[in-house]
Amino acid sequence: MKNILYVVLAALVFTSCQKEKKIGFIDNGIVINDYQEKKDVEAKFQAKEEAFKKKADSIGQAFQLEVQKTQVDAKNASRKKQQELMQGLQEKQQILQQQMQFEQQQLSQSFQTEIDTLIVKVKDFVKDYGKKNGYTYILGTSDAAATVLYGTEDNDLTQTVLDALNAQYKK
Repeated sequence: MKNILYVVLAALVFTSCQKEKKIGFIDNGIVINDYQEKKDVEAKFQAKEEAFKKKADSIGQAFQLEVQKTQVDAKNASRKKQQELMQGLQEKQQILQQQMQFEQQQLSQSFQTEIDTLIVKVKDFVKDYGKKNGYTYILGTSDAAATVLYGTEDNDLTQTVLDALNAQYKK
């Protein structure tokens, strides 16, 4: 009987000494999409995209004028000269298309790099937040990948983390 009492007492001591695990979760989609820095990055790239479109339209209009002028010149030219003029236009069109494609790719890559950097920044922030506030785990979820199927509102850190992120960004 004494042995059973010692075993129960030992079990009570071990379970009472274990540290309570503090777990929270955030909705990744909300945190990322409502983060002010991401909104600012998107606005910056939206402005760059608009400027690119205006530039492309301007180049396109200038090229159309050149095509019209070349067509007028070609009417009075020999067959050989007409072919040379048209071939020159085709080559110029290809070069312009390649240039616009290259610039569009550069813009897209630059945007993706900034977004990737921002996501790493958010992950690092959440990690530091968890350490500073004694969390054992902070889980991430989103509509696309619902890893947290249920959690109490007490464990939902989405708004808290978002507010802290935005406050740090404003500094």
